[in-house]
Amino acid sequence: MDVLTLSRIQFGLTIGFHYLYPPLSIGLGVMLVIMEALWLKTQNPVYHQMARFWTKVFALTFALGVATGIVMEFEFGTNWAAYSRFVGDVFGSALAAEGIFAFFLESGFLAVLLFGWDKVSRKLHFFSTCMVCLGAHFSAVWITVANSWMQTPAGYHIVTRDGVPRAEIADFWAMVFSPSSMDRLFHTLCGAWQAGAFLVVSVSAWYLLKNKFNDFARASLRVGLTVGLIASLLQLVSGDSSAREVANYQPAKLAAFEGLYQTTSNAPLTLVGYVDETDQKVVGLQWPGLLSWLVNFDTHTTVTGLDAIPPQDRPPVEASFLFFHGMVGIGFAMIAIAALGFFYFRHGSLHERRWLLWILVFSVLGPEIANQLGWFAAEVGRQPWIVWHELRTPDGLSAVVKANVVLASLILFTVLYFLLFAVFIYLLNDKIQRGPDEQDLIPSGKLALPTKSK
Repeated sequence: MDVLTLSRIQFGLTIGFHYLYPPLSIGLGVMLVIMEALWLKTQNPVYHQMARFWTKVFALTFALGVATGIVMEFEFGTNWAAYSRFVGDVFGSALAAEGIFAFFLESGFLAVLLFGWDKVSRKLHFFSTCMVCLGAHFSAVWITVANSWMQTPAGYHIVTRDGVPRAEIADFWAMVFSPSSMDRLFHTLCGAWQAGAFLVVSVSAWYLLKNKFNDFARASLRVGLTVGLIASLLQLVSGDSSAREVANYQPAKLAAFEGLYQTTSNAPLTLVGYVDETDQKVVGLQWPGLLSWLVNFDTHTTVTGLDAIPPQDRPPVEASFLFFHGMVGIGFAMIAIAALGFFYFRHGSLHERRWLLWILVFSVLGPEIANQLGWFAAEVGRQPWIVWHELRTPDGLSAVVKANVVLASLILFTVLYFLLFAVFIYLLNDKIQRGPDEQDLIPSGKLALPTKSK
C-alpha cells in the first residue's frame, strides 16, 4: 500500500480507538451529576452508592481517553504536515480553547471528584462533579468546532506565504459557528449521552440477571433507561437536522449516503438495501419522495445526485452508504430498546423478562458502534477533500514520510492499542464483578461528608 492509504488507515485506527472513550466519559459525567443530585435531594443512600461506583468507572474511561488521544497530536505533524500548515491557524485557536476552557476545568476538579468524598462538603463535591461534566462537554465543543470547520469552512481567508497557501481566521466566531458546527455538536453529544446511559443500563441489567445488588441495579436502571430514552429521541431530532445541513452544504455527501446517482425531485429514501455501483443504482426497499420531504418538507424538492458532481470530486459511495445506514439503523434500534425497557420497568415486570434483560446487557454496544459508524460516514463522505473544497486529502500529506515507516508505526500502534483495550476490559470487568462497595451505602439521613469544607 502507498503512503496515503497507510496514513489514512493509521489515523483512522488511532482516532477510532480513541473515540471509544470520550463519549463514555461525557455520558457518564451526566449520569454522575444526576445520581449525585438525586442523593442530595432524596437522601437515599442507594444514590450515594451509585455515584461512588460509577465515579470509578468514569475515572477508568477518562484515563484511557487521555492516553489514547495523545498519539493523534503527533500524527498531525508526522504524517499530515502539509495539512497542519494549512489549518494551523484555525486548529491552533480551537485546540487552545479546548485546553483553557475544557482540560483545565475538567482536570482541576477531577481530584475532588475522585478523592474528595470524605474531605469536602456534599455541595462542594457536587459542584466539582458538575465542573468535571462541564469540562468534558467543553472538550467536545472545541473538537467538534475544529472538525466541523473542515466540513463547512467559514470565517477564514487564504493567504500565501513563500508560495504555500494556508487558512487564516478572519472572523473567530464565524469559524466557531460554521454552518455545520452546532448541528454536529448536538448530534455528537446525544451519542455520548447514549453511550454513558446504556453502559449504566447494561451493567444494571446484568446484576438483575445474576440476582446481585438488586436495589442498586434497579435504581441505576431507572436512571439509565430514562436518560437513554431521552438521549435516543433527541438523537433522532439532531440526526434529522444534521442531514438537512449536509443537503445544503455538502450535497455530494448526502448523495453518497443515499446512493442517489440522479438529480431528481420526489427523491426516494432507502430503508433497506445496498448500492450497485456497476449499474449506479440502489437495490432495496425505498420510500418514494421521503428524501425530498426530509430535506425541505416538500416531496417536490430537487435533491442533488452524483451526476451533478464531477467524478474526481465524488466520495466513495458504497462505504458512505453502508456506514450511514448502519448508524441510522442502530439509532432506531436504540429508541425501541430504551422504550421497551422503560415501559416494562415502569410496570414493574422487567425483571420477569430475561430475554429483554439480555438485550439490555448488550445494548451498550449499540451507541459505541453507531458513534464509530457516524464518524466514518462523516469522514469518508467528505472525501476527496480533507478541508471541503479547499484542500484535497493527498495534498495534506507530509512530503518526506515513507510508506515503510508508516507501516511499522501502524503495526506497533495496533498492538499497543489492543493491549490497552485488553487492560480496559479487564479493569472494567473487575469493577463490575466486585460491584458497589457496601460501605458506600450510608444510613439515610446521615452525613457521609463534613457539612463544611475545610
